Amino acid sequence: MALVENPFLNGILEFLLLFAALYLASLVILFSVGLTMTALNARHPERRIQKRTPTHTALQDIKSSTRQLSITSTCLAIGLYAQFNGWTLVAPVPLTWWSAPLFFVLSLFLHDTWFYWGHRILHTKAFYRFHKPHHMTITPTVWSNDAGSSVDTLFAHSYYALVLFVVPMPAAVFLAHRVFDQVSAAIGHCGFEHFASPSARRPWPLLCTLYHDQHHQYFVYNYANYFSFWDRLCGTVHPTYDKRVAEFEGIYAGRRD
Repeated sequence: MALVENPFLNGILEFLLLFAALYLASLVILFSVGLTMTALNARHPERRIQKRTPTHTALQDIKSSTRQLSITSTCLAIGLYAQFNGWTLVAPVPLTWWSAPLFFVLSLFLHDTWFYWGHRILHTKAFYRFHKPHHMTITPTVWSNDAGSSVDTLFAHSYYALVLFVVPMPAAVFLAHRVFDQVSAAIGHCGFEHFASPSARRPWPLLCTLYHDQHHQYFVYNYANYFSFWDRLCGTVHPTYDKRVAEFEGIYAGRRD
């Protein structure tokens, strides 16, 4: 049922409602994960990754994050609205027991590739000024992930505006990927290592919080988002990463003993 009689105005209203729903969901995830990880960190001070104190307050990062999440939500709304209206180059496949995991993993790999190379570009002399606000926090916190500049956000999240035009991903899988992205990235900035395991180091491709924390510490290592494939292939994994993951595994074992 049309919201208004004018088709053009109706389309604008539908898009704005979609954007508002996505933005509200992003804010709920931001604060839910942030508060949960803050409480978990307080219970395990021995798992702190860096000794230095964060330079940005939580309020500064939250203010920046709420602005940047509006851009991310716009990108999500563009992709979904285009798919809903049949404007994409390919129609989505039905959501089934096989399409959901297949397209979820495919989207993670595609976004990781997009993120890695976009991230490398942001670290070049020509573009670093757009990424610098995010790197002003050398010691990240759970509130730091979305804090930064609008250009920085677009480099990472314009993926969401474009991928549905060429990949027939079901909308539910697309949204599940985004939820996973926001939650895992917040944990990846939380400053405490709770998820170190053998699967987070060589020869496995998965990551833990230390991975991106080292990127904030050393700037020119660990550019990837979900997997270590591209960093290992291109020689940009920090030399101590695998060893430090194993050290955190030892801390866990010590606590259990």
